Amino acid sequence: MEWETLLSTKRMRPGPGNSNGRNLDLRSEFEKDYHRIIGSASFRRLQDKTQVFPLDKSDFIRTRLTHSLEVSSFAKSLGQNIGENILSRNVEGFTTQMKEDICHILQCAGLIHDIGNPPFGHFGEEAIRGWFIENLPLLKFKETYAKDLFSDQMKEDFYHFEGNAQALRLVTRLHYLVDEHGMNLTYALLNTIIKYPVSSVQIDPSTGNVKDKKMGYYFAEQQIYQEIAKATGTQGCRHPLTYILEAADDLAYKTADIEDAFVKGFLSYHAFENELEKLHIAHPQHQFDGVLQLRKLYERGCEKQVSNPEAYAVKNWIVRAQGVLIGSATSGFSENYDAIMAGTYQQDIFHDTWGEPLMDLLGDIAYRYVFSSKAIYKMELAEDVILKFLMDRLVHAALYFDTDVPLNAIDQRVMSFISDNYKNAYRKQAEGKNEAEKLYLRLLLVTDYVCGMTDGYAKRLYQELNGLI
Repeated sequence: MEWETLLSTKRMRPGPGNSNGRNLDLRSEFEKDYHRIIGSASFRRLQDKTQVFPLDKSDFIRTRLTHSLEVSSFAKSLGQNIGENILSRNVEGFTTQMKEDICHILQCAGLIHDIGNPPFGHFGEEAIRGWFIENLPLLKFKETYAKDLFSDQMKEDFYHFEGNAQALRLVTRLHYLVDEHGMNLTYALLNTIIKYPVSSVQIDPSTGNVKDKKMGYYFAEQQIYQEIAKATGTQGCRHPLTYILEAADDLAYKTADIEDAFVKGFLSYHAFENELEKLHIAHPQHQFDGVLQLRKLYERGCEKQVSNPEAYAVKNWIVRAQGVLIGSATSGFSENYDAIMAGTYQQDIFHDTWGEPLMDLLGDIAYRYVFSSKAIYKMELAEDVILKFLMDRLVHAALYFDTDVPLNAIDQRVMSFISDNYKNAYRKQAEGKNEAEKLYLRLLLVTDYVCGMTDGYAKRLYQELNGLI
């Protein structure tokens, strides 16, 4: 892969150009992407989608919006470090402008990497997948089972429903403002957010290659993906910037989960100290002595006579760990640069770095202390009830939407809730399609609507439709 091709500024809809030959807009194409994202309703809705604690009343707990801003910041910082490293290697054809472009692309990618996620975090994805696994085999359309109408890829799209694939669909299809091309972002940016450059029938975790773990695009966007891959020269490989985006995401949520867990009372200072002590015993030569740093920060908090030296220590430790892990990810990319550019690298860029044990520990702490707690399980059970109810009502209503079978009064009202933008996108995409493909697109119309919901809206809609308000 070559950087000149990887940093493609091509868009699905070409720009209007300038008839008098003067360009009064001095922004790069990637800076224009940034402003398109910031001004979008989908980006704003991330402020009411929670990262770990859905429907939490605390102002401190991170939302998808604050998480995305953090990922954007880390991704840009990694881009600066790695871009400078590439320049120092005297890679032929790599310029200072390319380094700047990389930073802008990664900044934008961080903002939209979670834009397709449904309400209630990753559990929302599991709930939607679970609904389709349970109900799609039983779903009938005009006396024929939907599963018998669909191709394998159509069925697997729903059985492996994925927020990453939904993000690509959202930004390329569903922002129906000018035309059917969505936000019309650059291909370099679009390819960066495709973490898994495989379809739902190509998923194969057994390969050990990180790119094969999940799907990156639906059947509905397969042609768009192929066009993006061709223009950027990736052709089934991960875009190199995707590794950097993934590292920024992992770094952001694994450190933030520790801070949120501490603030919410799931993880105490002493429990965290003990966990870091175990890591030090297992890896005594680690470049970052986490437990020593935590203790020093606690002592400093006591010396400063802060009201809560434990909180002072944990929060400051998070900042230091983030800086150290940025260095680790930079090294991971640089040391595997040739394999990444050849499309043969199969791991994340923390793999086999000194930062990997710390990243693993942080993820394990979050799982044991937070995600497997009774409080989270209770929230997830409530969220499951909400999403299953909404999926039941919406799919029933959408089944015969825009067909020769008239909807009953209730289904008409349910379909009226769905945005006209989404309906317009459906009609545009359904043009010239056969009955099976149109049904497939109507089911995607349902998931489009559900994924566009905020946590609060999903809860309110459930309550209103059940007469609870």
